[in-house]
Amino acid sequence: MKQFYTPEAIDDLKRLREFIEIKNRMAAKKASINLREGISKLIAFPNIGLTVNKAPYPETIRDLYVSTYTVRYLLQNNEVFILRIWHNKENEKSKSTCI
Repeated sequence: MKQFYTPEAIDDLKRLREFIEIKNRMAAKKASINLREGISKLIAFPNIGLTVNKAPYPETIRDLYVSTYTVRYLLQNNEVFILRIWHNKENEKSKSTCI
């Protein structure tokens, strides 16, 4: 199983880290570690996330919850594509490539 990040997901990671770092550098580091560890589990357990029922193909789009963050990903041909990452207090609808 291979894993890839979309440009949007990479931007999300940068944005989240920068936002947290303003208030607490250690919290930003901890959040980053937690997200990396959670996402790395997708290699061994790609179906661990919950299906996104409103997606056109719900069996391929899933949400993984890591602490207070949502990681939306796509399963396709033995590959995991990390689509978007956001804090659960953010508005999911603002993530145009979520589904």
